[in-house]
Amino acid sequence: MSPMISNKASTQVTSPTRYVILIAWCAALSTLLGFIPVTESRETTSTTYAVTIDSTSIVPESWWTVPGITPSIWGSDPESSDAYRTSKPRVLQLPPGRYKFISFTFDFPFEITQEGTVEFAPSLDQCVSGRGSKALIVRCKRTYPHGGQPDYSFTP
Repeated sequence: MSPMISNKASTQVTSPTRYVILIAWCAALSTLLGFIPVTESRETTSTTYAVTIDSTSIVPESWWTVPGITPSIWGSDPESSDAYRTSKPRVLQLPPGRYKFISFTFDFPFEITQEGTVEFAPSLDQCVSGRGSKALIVRCKRTYPHGGQPDYSFTP
């Protein structure tokens, strides 16, 4: 029998390397399972702006949320939850950053600028207003096709 030749130096994983691999694996797994929230970063600033969200035009009355800011509409029975209703405007304290307005039938992204004003895609103008102001006004229960130009290209 011939002796086995060992190439331990090239295949041995050191203890610090195992630790790094384990941490990376745990982070990836926890992200998939939702333990580590993965959200768009909001700029680190202590400045918040009073922004009114007015969805009182939505009929019949419904519920809405801005995830991470207001109570969720998905966790329980809306009738008994703290979720915001479309029956009255709400003032939120928001730092500059990107957010999402979500109702049961309509959702869209919007942004609070460094100046504290609301911005959103021009294609939403049929259902949303308040661009450049401190109010986001939602007028539609759901989006409908519009005759304007798209905000994006159809070709990659």
